Amino acid sequence: MSTDAPSLPVESRGARTGLGRARIQGATGSGIPAPNLSPQRGGENAGEPRRDHLLVARMVEPGSRVLDVGCGDGSLLALLRDRRGSDARGIELSREGVSDCLAKGLAVIQGDADTDLADYPDDAFDYVILSQTLQATRRPRAVLEHMLRIGRRAIVSFPNFGHWRVRWELGVRGRMPVTDNLPHSWYDTPNIHFCTIRDFVGLCREIGAQMEEAHALDAGGQPVRFHMPWWFWNLFGQQGVFLLRRG
Repeated sequence: MSTDAPSLPVESRGARTGLGRARIQGATGSGIPAPNLSPQRGGENAGEPRRDHLLVARMVEPGSRVLDVGCGDGSLLALLRDRRGSDARGIELSREGVSDCLAKGLAVIQGDADTDLADYPDDAFDYVILSQTLQATRRPRAVLEHMLRIGRRAIVSFPNFGHWRVRWELGVRGRMPVTDNLPHSWYDTPNIHFCTIRDFVGLCREIGAQMEEAHALDAGGQPVRFHMPWWFWNLFGQQGVFLLRRG
């Protein structure tokens, strides 16, 4: 895809959050805010929030109603509650995760994203978040559609299966990859629907979701900052993070 493809401007919330307003062009034929985020891992101090969680928190307006789908141990929910003043609620499949959340004083119930999101009414939340969970759902498209139905905006992050290291492991070594974002061996992974950044962009177009922000992390957890087409992000972005709204 040519880097000089026509670009239609999309208003970026990055100017309000301090994330910048650089744009990328390529596979979609329209410009959206370019990837620009901090390393995924937390800093050297024990207990410091993960950097991708800090990015998500900056996307959320203070005092918003938030549902975190597949909230794990509640680290992101607690961050949103404590630093953004969010009315933060969660749904988590594992009993251990629910117990960890309740120990933090979080409002979390045990549930399955593939089946339970259908029970939520329209516009129940300002933001619905799916962090590193999309690839573990049985029906990713249906889950994303429900997120955009029950929330005014959706925030989705996922490991990029198009990253160069994944391609190297498959194409050269002939083995399923094990990376920081894909730490499980093929025989015990919970992930069942791998996707690439370009795959996700295509899904957003199919369901009519509008991308307000798009971000990427490289293999070292550093921000990918350059004005490049989608294939570049797909090759060097180890993780994608998207802020979406209904079309």
